[in-house]
Amino acid sequence: MRCSPATMLFLLLSPFAVGAGEPLHQQIDRFITAGVPDFAKKSAGSASDAEFLRRVTLDLAGTTPSHAETRAFLDDKDSARRAKLIDTLLASPGYGRRMTQFFDVMLMERRRDAKVSRANWETFLRASIDANKPYDEMVREILSADGVDAAKRGPAKFYLDRDGEVQAITRDIGRLFLGRNMQCAQCHDSPLVDDYKQEHYYGIQAFLNRTTMFPNANVATAVLGEKAEGEISFTSVFDATKAQKSTLPKMPGGKAISEPKFEKGKEYKVAPTAATVRPVPNFSRREQLAGAITASPSFDRNMANRLWAMMMGRGLVHPLDLDHSDNPPSHPELLDLLAREFAEHRFDVKYLLREIALSQAYQRSSELSADAKDLPEDRYLIAILKPLSAEQLAYATMQATGFTDSVRQSLKAPTDAAMQASLSAQVPPFVKMFAAAPGQPEDDFETKLDQTLFLKYNQAIRGLISVRPGSLLDRTIKLTDPAARANELFLGIFNRPATADEKKEIADMMKNAKNPPEEALGEIIWAMLASAEFRFNH
Repeated sequence: MRCSPATMLFLLLSPFAVGAGEPLHQQIDRFITAGVPDFAKKSAGSASDAEFLRRVTLDLAGTTPSHAETRAFLDDKDSARRAKLIDTLLASPGYGRRMTQFFDVMLMERRRDAKVSRANWETFLRASIDANKPYDEMVREILSADGVDAAKRGPAKFYLDRDGEVQAITRDIGRLFLGRNMQCAQCHDSPLVDDYKQEHYYGIQAFLNRTTMFPNANVATAVLGEKAEGEISFTSVFDATKAQKSTLPKMPGGKAISEPKFEKGKEYKVAPTAATVRPVPNFSRREQLAGAITASPSFDRNMANRLWAMMMGRGLVHPLDLDHSDNPPSHPELLDLLAREFAEHRFDVKYLLREIALSQAYQRSSELSADAKDLPEDRYLIAILKPLSAEQLAYATMQATGFTDSVRQSLKAPTDAAMQASLSAQVPPFVKMFAAAPGQPEDDFETKLDQTLFLKYNQAIRGLISVRPGSLLDRTIKLTDPAARANELFLGIFNRPATADEKKEIADMMKNAKNPPEEALGEIIWAMLASAEFRFNH
């Protein structure tokens, strides 16, 4: 366990130390409620079972629950039903798919598949997640990969599909693994963040400055090679003397990596005697990077913060890649606790997600009374609305329309692999329309007109709505009772029963419709799918 002196002092003196033997989710709630006087009076109550069901299924399985799963959960009277549901979702194939998508988007930010196939990369991620591989181990595999072994080329995507570009990789290592966007420290100490120094940026780059793309970055089958020599030097553009500085490989705030000396002529395991020979040094700076990254306290803290943000809608440090003393966490002791627990439990992602999901903070409603206004998001008084990712929206739409159920009925052996082979073809139009541009983080939500038009008029949506065995439209058109029809629609799409007003509204719309019932119901389904209630996790 790695603890700073401040953290050790906190453990000794904090009034919460008496709860150290409590489950993590209870400790989470202690810190959240302590953040606001009269928290219980100001905060939202617990989410309804329907709200919780939809939220946690989207977060842990990447889709909405099926019609049957919704009815079963809402009818379940077991007091432990929420904990049971969390465990069921974490053990489901949907969890593996959801977290594969999460880590793919986080680490690659939708860059094109130039040198490592999507299949190889996703196979590596999915196998790691299905095995519940410790996160630090997964990162070490990614940062140690060189792409030479075709069977293990998947994790090398992080380097190879950034074309081995050292500036981009240095920036992204700081952002994605340490929570520090130090790009502005490339030319000088950051003028915006006092904590981000030029030597920190180049300390990371010193692990990579000898790495090359072999034979070159233009070859689709390129791998990584490495020279045995080459030092980092840098000059601040603000230094009138233009003094040259240098640094050995090191993490921000860490110790420099020492390098052994070799006799002249013995620097290489494989010397680059010709342009066709990949250089392999006796000492690889890049091979030291994985251990240095995962040993940094910022590594634990960054991933704990990102998993919290995935579940809660914002990070304790926000934005996620601007962790510095002038942008402190909303709840510093809580972030220390999460990072420490994550490391002590061997970087078990499932463990941390489960404890967050069990907390009252996570299970709080997104609804408050009308007189509650201007609640700061960073106090977690109310559940934060989260826009669905492109993949979540695609799978939720397939689930809500009954397309997923129809596919399951059509397969003789509806294994997860067979289901995904049939469903995955529907995802690209959603990614094209709703995902961020390649190379950009997906941390801002912006509604665009073409997205609205896609949901209302695109043929991909119309195809999912159409009548087929087991589809929502097929089930609903067979019902004659207006209230039953409304419930079928609301349970299928919003995963909750229809209210009395909604039942009346659906009945009136069907009664006054001038087009055939099948078309009228299809239009209602379409409108519900295009609504804010469906577009957000709440």
